[in-house]
Amino acid sequence: MNKRIFAAVVGLALMPALALAQRDTVVIGLQQEPTGLDLTSDATASIEAIVTGNIVETLTVLDEKGNAMPGLSTGWTVSPDGRVYTFDLVANARFSNGRALTSEDVKFSLERAIAPDSTNPNKATLQNIEKVETPSPTKVVISLKKADNIFLFRLSSGKAGVFAKETLETLKTAPIGSGVYKFASWTKGDRLMLTRDDTHRDAAKAKMRQVTFRFIADPNAAVAALLAGDLDAFPTIPAPETLGQFKADNRFVVAVGSTEGEVILAMNNAKAPFNDIRVRRAISHAIDRKAIIDGAMFGYGTPIGSHFPPHSPYYVDLTGTYPLDLAKAKALLAEAGHPNGFEASLKLPPFPYARRSGEILASQLGKIGVRAKIEPVEWAQWIGPVFREGQYDMTVIAHTSAHDLDNYAKGPSYYYRYDSPKFRELFDRLTASVDAAETRGLYDQAQRLVAEDAVHGFLFQLPQTGVYKTGLSGYWKNSPGASGPLSALAWTR
Repeated sequence: MNKRIFAAVVGLALMPALALAQRDTVVIGLQQEPTGLDLTSDATASIEAIVTGNIVETLTVLDEKGNAMPGLSTGWTVSPDGRVYTFDLVANARFSNGRALTSEDVKFSLERAIAPDSTNPNKATLQNIEKVETPSPTKVVISLKKADNIFLFRLSSGKAGVFAKETLETLKTAPIGSGVYKFASWTKGDRLMLTRDDTHRDAAKAKMRQVTFRFIADPNAAVAALLAGDLDAFPTIPAPETLGQFKADNRFVVAVGSTEGEVILAMNNAKAPFNDIRVRRAISHAIDRKAIIDGAMFGYGTPIGSHFPPHSPYYVDLTGTYPLDLAKAKALLAEAGHPNGFEASLKLPPFPYARRSGEILASQLGKIGVRAKIEPVEWAQWIGPVFREGQYDMTVIAHTSAHDLDNYAKGPSYYYRYDSPKFRELFDRLTASVDAAETRGLYDQAQRLVAEDAVHGFLFQLPQTGVYKTGLSGYWKNSPGASGPLSALAWTR
C-alpha cells in the first residue's frame, strides 16, 4: 500500500480514539443557582453539590450507600467511650494556592465553625466538639463533650470542611480548598466553571479537566437543553414527567434513585394557630400523599410519615399515623377553636416539586377550611426571611442532608420553632448509644415522636431523577447527601 495512503488510513482509524482521549469536559445542569459559595454561612443545597468534595475536602466522605469513609483522613480510631476520635491525614494534601494542609488547618476550621460568632448552618450539631488537638502536622485528635454515633457523618458535610485561614475573604465568591478541582469562573445567572488542579495528589484519577455547571431553573428549558446537546447531565431533572421521553431516546440514560431529601409541609410551630397540636394534626389528616406524588412528581417519590428516609435500615413506616380523614380534620379544627377554618400563607420556593406540591396542598387544605394563600418566593427570600428569620406560616421544602433528624433537637431557634425537651433528651440518648439494638429502638421512638407531635405534614422522599448522556460514567444513581464526586466522571464512548 502506498505509504501516504497507509498513513491516512491509520490516521482515520485513530481519530475516534484521539477524540475520546481528548473528551475531558462535562456540562452539568442544576436547577438551583447558589446564592454564594461559602459553605460555612449558607445552607443552600447546591453549594454542597458544587463545592463539597470537589473544591473543599472533609475529614470523612459518604459513599453512594451513605457509609462514612476516609476523606482527608486515611482512617480513624475511636476511644471506648465514643468521645475521642483520632484522625491521620493523607500525605501531600495541599490547598490550591500551593500551601500544605496540616492538622492546624483542621483545628482552625472546626474551631471557627463552633465559635460564638459563627454563622455556620451546622454550628448546633458541631458544638458537641470539646477540643481539637494537633499532636503532629498529620494527626488530629477531636474530643467530644458526649458520645455521638453520627459524628463521622457530621464531618462529611462541607460545613465541616477544611479551609485555609488566609483565604476566608473569598469563600463566598471564589473558594479555595484542597480538592482536586478549583474554582475558575462564575457568570451569575448562567454558569459556574471548575478546572482540575493538575498539581493535586489525585489529579491523575480525575478524568474531567473542566466541569461546567449550567443553572437552568425552568423545567422546560432544562429538557430543551438536554435534547439540544447543550448539557451532558442533569442529576435531578426538574421535569419528572419527561423521564419516559428520555428513556425512549438512546442518546440518554435515565437513573432514578433516592435522595436524603424529606419533602415536608413545614409549619411554624411557634406561631398561632400552628402552635396548637390539634391544628397540625388536622392538617396532617387532610393530606393525600398519593395525590401529591402523582400530581406533582408523576408517580416518582416514596410517601413518608415522619422525617426519615425509607431506604434507611432504621426506617419505620408511619404513613398510617394520620390517614386521610376530612371529618376528623374538621373536628380537630373545631376543637382548637377554628370551626370555620382559618387563612394562612404558604410560601413556596422556586422548585417544581415545591410549587407543584404547594398547589395541590392548597386545594386539599381548602377542603377542611384552611385557606392557604400561596406566595411564590425566590430562593434568597426563602433562605433569608423563612429559614433564617422564621417569618412564615407554612412552606414546602426538601431537607437533603443526611441524618437530619437532629433538626428537631435544635430547639426554638431553628426555623421549625419546635421546642421539645422530650425529643432533645431522646436524641441525646440516641446519639450516645453504642448498642445496635438500643440504637434501633431509639430511632424508632424518635421517628414516632416527631410524627405524633405532627411537627409538619410529612409528604414524600425526594427521588433523584437523573438524565445522563449515553457514554458518561461515574455518576451516582442515589444521593446520600451529595451528588457524587466529580472526579469519578468519565467518558467511555
